[in-house]
Amino acid sequence: MRKIKLIFCALLFSVCCHPLLADDTHAGALSTDVIGINDSHLSDEYWVSKTGNAGDLLKSQAEISDFNRATFSSNQHMVDLAQLPSQLAGMEVKKRIQAISKPNKSTLYKSTGEVLAPEGYRHYTDKLALGLIPETVTLKFALVVRRTDMRAYPTDDRYYKSVDDQNLDRFQENGLFPGDALAVLHTSANKEWSFVQSYNYAAWVKSRDIAIGERQRIHEYQHAKPFLIISGDKVQTNFNPEIPALSELQLDMGIRLPLANRATYSNSLYGQNPYASHTILLPIRNADGYLEIKPALIARNQDVHRGYLPFTREHIIRQAFKFLGERYGWGHSYNARDCTGFIMEVYKTFGFLMPRNTGQQGTGEFGENTRFSDQSNREAKLEALAGMDIGDLIYVPGHVLMYIGDVNGEPYVIHDVSIFRYIDENDTYYEVTLNGVSETPFIPLYGSKESPYIDLMYNIKRIR
Repeated sequence: MRKIKLIFCALLFSVCCHPLLADDTHAGALSTDVIGINDSHLSDEYWVSKTGNAGDLLKSQAEISDFNRATFSSNQHMVDLAQLPSQLAGMEVKKRIQAISKPNKSTLYKSTGEVLAPEGYRHYTDKLALGLIPETVTLKFALVVRRTDMRAYPTDDRYYKSVDDQNLDRFQENGLFPGDALAVLHTSANKEWSFVQSYNYAAWVKSRDIAIGERQRIHEYQHAKPFLIISGDKVQTNFNPEIPALSELQLDMGIRLPLANRATYSNSLYGQNPYASHTILLPIRNADGYLEIKPALIARNQDVHRGYLPFTREHIIRQAFKFLGERYGWGHSYNARDCTGFIMEVYKTFGFLMPRNTGQQGTGEFGENTRFSDQSNREAKLEALAGMDIGDLIYVPGHVLMYIGDVNGEPYVIHDVSIFRYIDENDTYYEVTLNGVSETPFIPLYGSKESPYIDLMYNIKRIR
């Protein structure tokens, strides 16, 4: 505890030059403007080797199921699709659409510099077809057939807060993955987009990326056993010469897929003997837009796991590091993910489900929470930081970071981050673009020139 206080004071007030580069941080130094990092730190093995009780089971699958049930029952942002009524009032559907399809509080620009003016918003509002919503809406249900974006409006048009910074598309909301279940509430004027509700978000998706099916069949698919978990950052199905929709399909970490009964299929599937692959079941969209379930193959050399991964400290670290270096993608754009997407995908491999956005996660009651108010002093925050366990989540406004261990008493984190800010050895405020899943020390981080992360930190959440 005394060591972390000394490091904090040295960094925050620039009393000495780069104390984080002392001791074992000198070895294997990298040529980088990210302070406190050497080559060994970029290995999951380094952090696992430093972790006590790395293999201890932290929660059983039964306990994780109970955890999820409690999260769904207590958090307004989580939606159990099985509990949705078969019909909703048209005004309720309209309200849900307008909650996401509304003008941004900031001025937005196209990449060409064109401002999104009020008449521009009217162009997108017309696409919502709100006048076509009936008094009573009968819900449809669907499965996602390929990775797809959730958008604020039914359009691929991209808008930014600044022409000079085109990293964050303000119409981008979230990502969906093959096998995700949805309730379909409405379609756009041209029918090319559908307004859908997933377990933790509602927005617009391309209709061609989902397949409408019977509610019970979709429920059974979601809960089928045995099942395979995608444990790598991204894997692919095998090449399929007969069904292009299943050929080399990208599957991201955390996706849960039913395993097919091998006895159902012969020793040749799509011209390949399946014995050296996993035979899974995937949804496809037929020519009429409806759901079909087909077998597909994933080679056994791919990073997958039969059932959920055991929830251990070692697996938390190893799963997080599989994303190290992946480009940052606001709302799952750029075929990547953002800070909360990174956290969700790691924890989904153990079976946990969480709200989508940082505020929804950070203020949510699920897990064990150590909360701080504006009156909380640094002493209390330092004490909480010193007591963190592997996988604990640190929340600051608009961002979440995962604790992975200490170096010389300094807490280190892995997080999916756009900008890294700190005070350098010359007592100068410094910003460096990271735009990716990055490992950094925590205490030197700033949210802005005036605000160290430790002052902004409002919760430490332990998923237990």
